[in-house]
Amino acid sequence: MASPSDLWRADADAARIAAHPGAMRFPNRDLTLFIQRDFLSGTQCAELIARIEKDRRPSTIADPNGDGYFRTSETCDLDPLDPFVANVDRLIANYAGIDPIYGEPLQGQRYAVGQEFKAHTDYFEPHGTDFAKYCSVAGNRTWTFMIYLNLPQAGGATRFTKVGKTVQPESGKLLAWDNRNADGTFNPATIHHGMKVRSGVKYVITKWYRERPWA
Repeated sequence: MASPSDLWRADADAARIAAHPGAMRFPNRDLTLFIQRDFLSGTQCAELIARIEKDRRPSTIADPNGDGYFRTSETCDLDPLDPFVANVDRLIANYAGIDPIYGEPLQGQRYAVGQEFKAHTDYFEPHGTDFAKYCSVAGNRTWTFMIYLNLPQAGGATRFTKVGKTVQPESGKLLAWDNRNADGTFNPATIHHGMKVRSGVKYVITKWYRERPWA
């Protein structure tokens, strides 16, 4: 029998993701979005939270827009040589069906009370000031896989503003979406808002894949 890695490709297949037991597809033709509960265990989430706490730094954005409060979270670049992190990375690759060489390193985010990431897309705008800097080698972002690591006391939902879909945080829950339309153009309906945490702290990890090998 073929192992999951034998089925890796350069891009994800929505039908493959939909075939995973428990995978839920958002019923909207404008956005390819999946939700998978309990993708990671509580123990795995706790291990990732500890790493984010240890190495967090202020988050940044690729194209500053003059709004100093646009993204107020903290970020952690998770070590790809850490065996635990590498295993989580492989779990996502197997789920997505994407060869890991197309993936950016895993990144963690921490949101304290009042922190948010206002409505944005994950792909880089072709006319953005830093498009060449971020996309000249590996191309643009294709798929996003985001996993909530905990449930904050209040707030912290992810809202896809153009399609009216709000997803509540839940420990171990994975969100996966294609940043493109069916014709390969980038999809503005993927715009989403990491909403303010009102009580407690929210932790997530994010995995982005690219059009070409990352390195």
